[in-house]
Amino acid sequence: MPSQFIELWSSFINIVDAPLFRLGRETISLRWLFQVVLLLILVAVLARFFKGVLKNQLLPRLGLDLGNREAISTVVSGASGALGYIIVLQAVGINLDSLAVIIGGLGVGIGFGLQDVTRNLISGLTLLIERKVRVGDFVEIENISGYVQEVSMRATVIQTFNGSNVVVPNTYLADSPVLNWYYQTHRGRIDIPIGVAYGTDPVLVTEVLLNIAHSEPDVLKEPAPRVIFREFGDSALKFELWVWTDAIERRVFIKSSLNFKIDYYFRQHNISIPFPQRDIWIRNAGALFPTADEPEQTVGMPLAPATPSLKSLLQQVSYFQCMNDLQLRFLIEAGYRKHLRAQEILFRAQEPINNFYIVLQGQMAAVYEESGELKPMLTFKAGEHFGELPLMLGVACPTTMMAMTETVLFVLPREGFEQLLKEHPSLADDIAVAIARRQDVLAQHQQELQQLSHQEAEQSRPIHWIRDRLQKLLSW
Repeated sequence: MPSQFIELWSSFINIVDAPLFRLGRETISLRWLFQVVLLLILVAVLARFFKGVLKNQLLPRLGLDLGNREAISTVVSGASGALGYIIVLQAVGINLDSLAVIIGGLGVGIGFGLQDVTRNLISGLTLLIERKVRVGDFVEIENISGYVQEVSMRATVIQTFNGSNVVVPNTYLADSPVLNWYYQTHRGRIDIPIGVAYGTDPVLVTEVLLNIAHSEPDVLKEPAPRVIFREFGDSALKFELWVWTDAIERRVFIKSSLNFKIDYYFRQHNISIPFPQRDIWIRNAGALFPTADEPEQTVGMPLAPATPSLKSLLQQVSYFQCMNDLQLRFLIEAGYRKHLRAQEILFRAQEPINNFYIVLQGQMAAVYEESGELKPMLTFKAGEHFGELPLMLGVACPTTMMAMTETVLFVLPREGFEQLLKEHPSLADDIAVAIARRQDVLAQHQQELQQLSHQEAEQSRPIHWIRDRLQKLLSW
């Protein structure tokens, strides 16, 4: 057996070392080819590693922005890689002078076959040198919009808003108009067209639109918002609201917020937004529609009762009854509705929670296990809330929460909860009073209260600590 293995190994060595052809003074074999390919791959890996070190560690110390770092690291790593390839070829015995005639003969064919690759390389080098498009810029190219993630020698990677990465050839960037919102500043203008009914006071429309623009946090005061009376349309007076922002990449969300406010405040001021209407005259209407003597026959399943809207359910909670439609919209966008079946567990004791919960319908209970049975300890009816204390303390809930009946909850994540308290400080006092009524739950958190407040919490009046904790939360 060892002798057969030695013979097989000798045969393999002979095949690997067998000369295939000669290149100048160098004899080419499989072993030689393997060594050359391995060295070239090693050079490519080292050049890529050097680019990462240069871009992420060395150049940031010089205070260069991301676009400059990308351009410098790409050019330097490309040059070092090309130099490495030349050194490898020289080291393995290839005389590049002897290849000059061959390369010259193949130059025409390579030029025609790889002209697109060559154009992309030249375009990439131009982009890196001129820096018209840099890493981190927000650009639009026809129907593609997003942030430039990488500018390489052949292609540019753009990350779109839906999270996908689009690889765009550099020749496309060089030959097509590119809208670069970050070329000099991040500032841009947002135009919102709006039509109002004939007979509406244009001055009132201008006043309402300007008030809306000034109420939006992302809209700049300078340049000031403008209202443009565009024309007398077929069925409406056509206006445009112009606003400027330094966060142009958020223009979709800014425009959405402004449209919500326009709809709300136009209804408050009885400003109607018309739509085209046509009158249709029907001959022989009696043949098309049944008369009173011929009652319609309804066929089909009865309609199911409509599910109450989240807006109507939130308006039944005492904390939110004074909120207008815009404030309720924030809640609806920040949270979501969750349905639980009877006896369904929301979360168990000692599980971390990151949400604030409000009971909209049904009943929840804080339960504990005894002899394998879940026994209610504290109940929460419609309009009551829970989860705020573990959320503020950053600890797990000490009890298991279970739905006693079919229950609908409004779930508000941590970020939305903190924003709600900042915008409605009076709500913090209401929550503090409600928490103070739950002496049993507060007693289980007494140790956490003392550690976080760095003082003795009053067992009989914990409401002072709660209010202090909420004030700290509002100041973050």
